[in-house]
Amino acid sequence: MLKLMRAPLKYVQGENALDEFYDIVKDMGKSFLFICSRSGEKMCRAKIEKSCEGKDVRLHFEVFGGVSSTGEIERMRKIVRDENIDVVVGVGGGSAIDTAKPTAYYEGKKVISMPTVCATDAPCTGLSVLYEDDGTFKNYIFYPNNPDAVIVDSSIICKAPVRFLVSGMGDALGTFFEARMCEKAKAPSLENGGVTKSAMALCQLCYDTLLEHGAKAKKAVELGLMTPDVDAIIEANTYLSGVGADNGGLAAAHSIYNGFTALDELSSMHGEVVAFGTLVQLILEEGSTDEFYEVMDFCTSVGLPVTLGEMGVSDPEHVKIAAEKACAEGESIHNMIGDVTPEQLYNAIMVTDALGREYLA
Repeated sequence: MLKLMRAPLKYVQGENALDEFYDIVKDMGKSFLFICSRSGEKMCRAKIEKSCEGKDVRLHFEVFGGVSSTGEIERMRKIVRDENIDVVVGVGGGSAIDTAKPTAYYEGKKVISMPTVCATDAPCTGLSVLYEDDGTFKNYIFYPNNPDAVIVDSSIICKAPVRFLVSGMGDALGTFFEARMCEKAKAPSLENGGVTKSAMALCQLCYDTLLEHGAKAKKAVELGLMTPDVDAIIEANTYLSGVGADNGGLAAAHSIYNGFTALDELSSMHGEVVAFGTLVQLILEEGSTDEFYEVMDFCTSVGLPVTLGEMGVSDPEHVKIAAEKACAEGESIHNMIGDVTPEQLYNAIMVTDALGREYLA
């Protein structure tokens, strides 16, 4: 298996980055479709329009339905065709961006990720997560390229509710441990190649950045303040996690999230469940106790869940359903050395929950 590395063609991050939107994208096209969350349009539209004043460009802003589903993608593709759009821009959280990427891909257009929250690493990855209209996980779409550009206005990220930043830290938390497992198991990355030393270095840096800056960044955002710690965590959540996961691969943590989406009572966001799933993966690995509690220390320091109850899940029978779904054919949990059965996963989940409850007590 050949090793490979991929990343977005351009990554721009900084305070008021959208004030320079036109200068960043002027060579990419003349007509832009912005697929926006409601809050994304509210926060970004004025900045983008001001940046493009007097320029020879057309801007179309469209609020999407909230879920990256087939129906929404088809609706956006029609706009691209009808208006001869050159560039598709995802503005908002992971679902908006994961709607923009397939829209652009299927229509042969360029794509820009413009996150307004730092809740997942979707902006940089060469894949999309698709859901059914009811919100349950459907499948991944893999692309031949990563986004053409990623623009992160940290002044906007800093104003979002702190829970989004924390969820992004949870998503980023799995990056190193899942990539480490793929490297050990000789499993392919999300780009279907071997894991390079460069990829592992990014994944390690992602984890180290979380431990060093996570708690301080959370406090700063709670106060509505922009600090170097916040800037570091934005980069970890967005670039280091996104490029790291793409080139390092996934294992149990993300499959556990996919499994839990089947439960109606689940109250946690994507990254929050991935964080809990990372602890479960460490149990499955039979790894170092010190490492397990280092991760648990981090989770509790920033407010990530370490128990089922914190995620709204209490019925053990429902946990069995999640474990079955997480071990479905094609799930990344099968990148674990020795593979994992639903029964083994259920046992690891329940042990993690018990240790988490003991820890919190």
